[in-house]
Amino acid sequence: MSSAVPRTVKAVDTSELIRLDAEAIECRLNRNHGAGWLAEFADPGATHYLWPVLVHRTGHRPEFSPHWRCMLLLTMRDGQQVFSLLDVLPTSFEDLPEGLDPATKTEVARRLEGGGLLTQAQWAEFNP
Repeated sequence: MSSAVPRTVKAVDTSELIRLDAEAIECRLNRNHGAGWLAEFADPGATHYLWPVLVHRTGHRPEFSPHWRCMLLLTMRDGQQVFSLLDVLPTSFEDLPEGLDPATKTEVARRLEGGGLLTQAQWAEFNP
């Protein structure tokens, strides 16, 4: 396995995102949303976008190190898109289908890098 993150964006539906989040929780990776949070607040019919941005290494779980810290464009039940982070195992990310055209990938990356999005934590403050 290469330790470099892939320079691609992948789309996931809510059920797959919940699965990836549960995997992060089970592996005790730092960036996850907590059990049940996505099921309660993420739009169940939305497409969300993951973009790996750095290799993350942990000493407390060497069997899951390295893994990829991904920026996440997350659509909430109220329709708002927010910025979040999710730690994903490389094999789990690689297993996701590659279905986005280059223009969509570029647009998602620009939105995630450009700022202006509420973070998941900020959104949660106003939507308890």
